[in-house]
Amino acid sequence: MSAATKNDVVRLRPGDALLIVDVQNDFLPEGALPVPDGDRVIGPLNRYIERFTEVGLPVFATRDWHPPDHCSFQAQGGPWPPHCVAGTTGAQFPSDLKLPSTATIVSKGTRPDEEAYSGFKGTSLEHLLREAGVDRLFVGGLATDYCVRNTVLDALERGFDVFLLVDAVRAVDVRPGDGQRAVREMLERGARPLDLHQLDASPRGDDTSSLRK
Repeated sequence: MSAATKNDVVRLRPGDALLIVDVQNDFLPEGALPVPDGDRVIGPLNRYIERFTEVGLPVFATRDWHPPDHCSFQAQGGPWPPHCVAGTTGAQFPSDLKLPSTATIVSKGTRPDEEAYSGFKGTSLEHLLREAGVDRLFVGGLATDYCVRNTVLDALERGFDVFLLVDAVRAVDVRPGDGQRAVREMLERGARPLDLHQLDASPRGDDTSSLRK
């Protein structure tokens, strides 16, 4: 798969879906596990949401939905402070993320003994995508070096074409440069970089009726 360049234009078509990874209150600046500038993905993602919904293409969103004793929490020997505990305000999507009512929500990390950075691990995400006829995924969200990375790599392994929305991701960068290294790995494995100005949501010819059904 060749990488998209800054001059390439990608036209939406049937079989495309937007996948938003873990944009939740606890990963925003005032949250329990803030991603630096994590809130800055919301504006670009809202514009992607508009592009996809206006032509009738599906939107999926993953979320951490942890039990209070999840293995990733420091009290259980994990690396992170408690975050995104199921049913709490921190686990909710921010109010300014304009998810459509038709969005499919996929919860992950729901078992206390299992970490799940990838949206595919221990979830029905692959089945839901296949059922919807999806073969190309456009992925953005939080965080580049953890849940976005693992979700993208798992999608590639499952045979999906993947576009990484480079203007709609941010990294934790526990080690400086982790985010850049994660992007490089995703692209080397076959994901293609994309930002909003490259996305053409105006189908031509016979594609129009298919997209708007």
